[in-house]
Amino acid sequence: MKITFIKQDGSRNEADANVGDRLLEVGQAAGMPLEGTCEGQMACSTCHVIVGKDWFGKLPAASEDEEDMLDLAADVHATSRLSCQILLSEDLDGMEVYIPRESHNMQDD
Repeated sequence: MKITFIKQDGSRNEADANVGDRLLEVGQAAGMPLEGTCEGQMACSTCHVIVGKDWFGKLPAASEDEEDMLDLAADVHATSRLSCQILLSEDLDGMEVYIPRESHNMQDD
């Protein structure tokens, strides 16, 4: 399956993924600035992404804990999610995901 990441400058990066993969790891493997400081434990918002509007409704609803973490993220939109909480399913093949303006992976510095 394919996931398309759209960076702040509008450039598109198509990544290969498998059903059951976590979006955070797919994005990191594709070189996206998704830090994931808490390693998917939902204790930070450094893996915040904006899911394309056409795809957002195909995701399970965010938990209250995820919503609380998103309150701490910069550049939050109505379709914002934590990429560590998105497990890929067949329905998400072709999904478009936007990298927020404020994203920066400090591990790359």
